[in-house]
Amino acid sequence: MYRTRGIPPGSVAVCRRCGVKLFHDQRGNLQGVLALNIGAMLFFALAHLMPFLTFSIEGRAQTSTFLSGPLMLVRDGYWPLGLVVFIVVSLFPAMRMVTMFWLLLPMMSAHRPPFAASAMRFSQFLRPWCMLEIFLLGVLVAYVKLSDIAAVELHEAVYAFLAAMLLATTADSILEERALWERLGRQARVDVTRPLPAALISCTECGQIDVLAEAALHPTCSRCGSPLHRRKPDSIARTWALVAAAGVLYIPANLLPVMTVVYFGSGAPNTIMSGVKELFAAGQVPIALLVFTASIVVPILKLVGMVWLLLSVQLGVRRGRRQRTMIFFFIRGVGRWSMVDIFMISILVSLVSLGAIATVVPGMGALSFAAVVLLTMLAAESFDPRLIWDLQGDRLERHIDGRI
Repeated sequence: MYRTRGIPPGSVAVCRRCGVKLFHDQRGNLQGVLALNIGAMLFFALAHLMPFLTFSIEGRAQTSTFLSGPLMLVRDGYWPLGLVVFIVVSLFPAMRMVTMFWLLLPMMSAHRPPFAASAMRFSQFLRPWCMLEIFLLGVLVAYVKLSDIAAVELHEAVYAFLAAMLLATTADSILEERALWERLGRQARVDVTRPLPAALISCTECGQIDVLAEAALHPTCSRCGSPLHRRKPDSIARTWALVAAAGVLYIPANLLPVMTVVYFGSGAPNTIMSGVKELFAAGQVPIALLVFTASIVVPILKLVGMVWLLLSVQLGVRRGRRQRTMIFFFIRGVGRWSMVDIFMISILVSLVSLGAIATVVPGMGALSFAAVVLLTMLAAESFDPRLIWDLQGDRLERHIDGRI
């Protein structure tokens, strides 16, 4: 536990035990976040209304819109893949922008918006599943692959999407969620001069401190109403199940073709690795290394890292707790970037649909790979990193520090 007395402007408070960021100082930034969010909403809407890309070859052209990729995946029978792309690129980002607008606009006039706590929790849930910057990387990879065989024209929607992504990312970077929670409900104060309650518990959603009543069967947070748990229920079992499922699906994800490119009546299926080799052969070394890292290295590291974290907790490993905590947060942060291959396939399928001249057809490998990425992300969310620190037989440590 830490007692906060404010921190210097622009600085960051971190836990001195595990090194994880607690909060950063952003005084009076609500107006800036609201303005950036409104701009992102407008540009995001424009990106959905205008043409996105045009692919031209042998006198024929195919123009796509922002939603063409998911629609074409559904048409080809890969509706789960199309649904995932639509959710993480269009639906969830739009819902997060609207939710932040709903919260921030009344706060500017010192009013509490309706359903404020639920909206804050919903916004926090959406944040890791909004993948605008990763989709932009998928656009770049698709553009590089297609530029070698035909002309690709960028339309207004690409620039509108780029503006929306930059504005939304900037808004997220300067938003201090702790400050919003303080406006919705003040943090509980604990008298550190008196013995601390034995049943003190912190909400994992808003950080509120509550005293857990022994008679409470289903305790909830006094500020945001979310369920209170000392540790995430069945964290180890759920994480093992998700990691095992991802490990099984990782095999077909690499062996089965993720897409088939038909070029003037002939074509061959491409796996993830063959796509990387093609980029190397075309001289696109930076893009090839990027795709190799995001699609091959990162999934392996996530699986190995999660297995190591689970085993270290169950085996009672005491050394390297701080390092393992940082590894966990690294895994949770980079896992979403593996979706770049899926977004590239979505763009290629929507653009290259010219019959025998040039066509891209998705493969089952893409469906398996998307499942691997989503399962590893869910595994990271289900794992409770506090388990690393409360091994059996450890002394319960309570840190009261007034210097943060």
